[in-house]
Amino acid sequence: MNLTTMKYLESLDNLLQSVLESFIDGVLVLTDQHDLVYANTVARAIYAQLWHNDTDPLPREIQRIYQALLDSKNLYPNQPVVLESEIVTPKTTFRIRAQWLALEVASRPCLLLRLQDQNQSVQSLALAEAQKWGLTPRETEVWLQRRSGYSRKAIAANLYIALDTVKKHLKNIHLKQQALNAEAEWQASQAS
Repeated sequence: MNLTTMKYLESLDNLLQSVLESFIDGVLVLTDQHDLVYANTVARAIYAQLWHNDTDPLPREIQRIYQALLDSKNLYPNQPVVLESEIVTPKTTFRIRAQWLALEVASRPCLLLRLQDQNQSVQSLALAEAQKWGLTPRETEVWLQRRSGYSRKAIAANLYIALDTVKKHLKNIHLKQQALNAEAEWQASQAS
């Protein structure tokens, strides 16, 4: 292998590392023997929240998913299978997607786990909606809490504002949402 090829492969490795680290979801790759191949920062943080026992190589919830995926490989050897599961903790809910991953660099079959913090996903969606609809900073605060499932009364208490103020903000948010939707429909009708 020449120097140019080595530099190219190194830059690809750095690019891949940067992409995996920038994901909002956790990415965890394990061998079929539970050996860790790769974990991005988000995966390590989620894994730490789920793993409570030094004697088990994996959190119990991930062991169950692993076993189900192993069983599916035996039942459907020639079909790609993606399993999904949710783990509910007192603080959040995690969605886990698991599938087999063929890696040339690993001598054993590998398991790809994508770990998603549902609260973080809801927050990201709410922020994107706030930006799309042009919400004020205070409307954004209200919307973040509403999307997280808080009642109007709880939002008022959390933000130290009156219940009527929460209602006013939610009304404004819905009006901005409707205005944007109406504009999009009008533009679509003009295009056809």
